[in-house]
Amino acid sequence: MSKKRDFERLIPGVPVSLVGNGVDLDYFCSRSEVKQPATIVFTGVMDYRPNVDAVEWFCSEVLPVVQKEIPAANFIICGNRPVRAVRSLAKQRGVTVTGWVPDTRPYLARAEIFVAPLRIARGVQNKVLEALAMGLPCVSSVAAWRGTVIPHGEGILATDDPEEFAQHVIRLLQDGRWRGEMANKARAAAQANYRWEARLAELDRIVATFGRPDIRHGAAPD
Repeated sequence: MSKKRDFERLIPGVPVSLVGNGVDLDYFCSRSEVKQPATIVFTGVMDYRPNVDAVEWFCSEVLPVVQKEIPAANFIICGNRPVRAVRSLAKQRGVTVTGWVPDTRPYLARAEIFVAPLRIARGVQNKVLEALAMGLPCVSSVAAWRGTVIPHGEGILATDDPEEFAQHVIRLLQDGRWRGEMANKARAAAQANYRWEARLAELDRIVATFGRPDIRHGAAPD
């Protein structure tokens, strides 16, 4: 809603409507691929500073704690144009940097959980929606979670504390039953809140209002 307030401040008196983001639920859909045990994944363009900061923080502050409890835990950083700082993370035990891949879905499908440790974030993160749609439980920063409309615990867990972040990851990797429940909730949350059909219907409704006399003259809609 902060973006809506920004527009209302910049263009006073003009009605402002927002159409939320969505995800292609047919394209981002798990096909029951075999999971790679203890695999954590992050996707994103890897020369984008918020993504770089996110994976550096996770590898420094969270992954070592996870690996003390689960030595086989591995972290896949999947995304185009990794900068030197990201490529160097591959020297750390259990970290893989893929660089460009033709399709992120196989990496999402084979992982057990998704992480979105974005400390610099505003609005909805497409990567989070895609992971949820693939039925991946997500552990995220508070900022990344607040970009969604999904309640905490309904497929996504949010914290900015590195120890708590690590404990969420550990429990999800160790507790298969809970992980399965969270996976089902993740997919259900994406289906309930981020269908493109619903988003585009809202856009159609907004566009249709431009033909109304009260809108053309600047009056707020009912």
